[in-house]
Amino acid sequence: MLRVFRDDLLDPNQFVVTLELVPGREHGGKTVDTVMRIAADAFSDGRISAVSMTDNPGGNPSLSPDVLGYDVFKLGLDVIVHFTCRDMNRVGIESRALQLAMMGMKNILVLTGDYAGQGFAGQGAPVFDLDSVSLQCLLAMLSDRINTAGDPDGFLTGCAVSPFKYSEAESFAQYAKLCRKVRAGAQFVITQLGYDARKFQELIRLHNQAGFNLPILGSVYILTPGAARLMNQGKVPGAVVTDFLLQTVQKEWTEPAFGRKAGIERAARLGVVLKGLGYRGIHIGGVHRSFEPVVRILDRMIQIEDQWKEFLGDFAFHPPNGFYAFGPDMDNTATSAIYGRKPVQPVLSDRLHFHLLELAHRIFFNSDSSLAPVYQAMSRWIDARPSARTLLHLFENVGKQILLGCRQCGDCAIQYVAFQCPESGCPKHTRNGACGGSRNGRCEVNPDRWCIWHRAYQRWAPLDKAGEMINGCIPPRKWELDHTSSWLNFHLGRDHQNGAADFSRYCCSRAACSHMGNGLCRVEGISSG
Repeated sequence: MLRVFRDDLLDPNQFVVTLELVPGREHGGKTVDTVMRIAADAFSDGRISAVSMTDNPGGNPSLSPDVLGYDVFKLGLDVIVHFTCRDMNRVGIESRALQLAMMGMKNILVLTGDYAGQGFAGQGAPVFDLDSVSLQCLLAMLSDRINTAGDPDGFLTGCAVSPFKYSEAESFAQYAKLCRKVRAGAQFVITQLGYDARKFQELIRLHNQAGFNLPILGSVYILTPGAARLMNQGKVPGAVVTDFLLQTVQKEWTEPAFGRKAGIERAARLGVVLKGLGYRGIHIGGVHRSFEPVVRILDRMIQIEDQWKEFLGDFAFHPPNGFYAFGPDMDNTATSAIYGRKPVQPVLSDRLHFHLLELAHRIFFNSDSSLAPVYQAMSRWIDARPSARTLLHLFENVGKQILLGCRQCGDCAIQYVAFQCPESGCPKHTRNGACGGSRNGRCEVNPDRWCIWHRAYQRWAPLDKAGEMINGCIPPRKWELDHTSSWLNFHLGRDHQNGAADFSRYCCSRAACSHMGNGLCRVEGISSG
């Protein structure tokens, strides 16, 4: 009989345990056999609500989580399929989602995804046609169609969040994106990996303050020296292992038997800490050879569950002078107020860049402006004359190339990122918020550059407008407008804002989102604007 993850997740008395499995690169053989054996043992154990299947982790090719997940599903164990935006455009994404629905696998962890890695004859082309927010909206649309067809169960979609960001800008960007994910329909949350109990507290506190009432599963990982080293070097985007934790794990593993025991004990202690903090479950990773470490973790958790407060001090692995939204005692006092930190002021050139483009946008691209009908009439006249249209497009592109590195998408979205271009400025083209892969404010893909969402916060926060990073869900770009004039497309109603109302039907207007936005701004010492 299939154990249903949805039922366990919605049962407030159930502490949910899920297990992450990683398909190998081959279509069969030892790796596949090991994954299937672990899954079979998990089903027999009876304490695992579902296994999750990663989707080309690290951006590198591996066996499809859909096909291997379906084999696990047939064993009687429910499956959560990781679904990233990296490898398919929106047509392929919708087709894959329909396939999963037909197979009965409707538990989806929606992710933007790691950047493209190495495949046949070199690096794969990154797609990122959608981001994790717009993919949530697509799956909500498909769920409506599934329900209309007579199936009462649409997709059960979850999202990821990384509370382990240690600058004010990165923290705000992560929680702001979480607001949009919830607004778009996410029904559960799984955290990224970290070992900082205070950050785990911060996330659950903000979640409760917002009134989201979503089940949150905290990530628990069995660290080995190899995995800890990769995470410490930033090669597992979003996972945080500090230098001190790496040194601790390496010391433990000077004797491998002791190292394995210490890793299991750390995982068990983190599991009970998360349960004590109010998390609805844990998501166990780092299991690659057998199910036996999971048994030991779960058995040990039963033994030490009542001691969870004693273990809080075991999880204080964080960089020095990191930002926290709350004081050490988790009261309502903002850390920024305690330590005197203020949002970093952008350099003068950045401020001038922002104010210049913001002024131009307010004058020329404000649909509520009294001049809007004039601009529309002029745009219709230019659009009807190919030579005039070509000249305008040339003039537009010269200026935007200099100021923004414009890629001529024809569907401009700079206003959502504090007047930075998400197409040229972000390798993942994110229009709805930061991915989880930034590190110390730097881009996951290009560490020599600041994440544009880090910079967006720095531009907006001093003006009390950081709430712009939370408001609404931004539709994806219209590819049919590529290499056309975004100015004409705006004034003639051809860009993404035309049809945004239909998109917004799947980006529900939740009061909790606004409440969390105001709460975030309040605890971080800024106004939502």
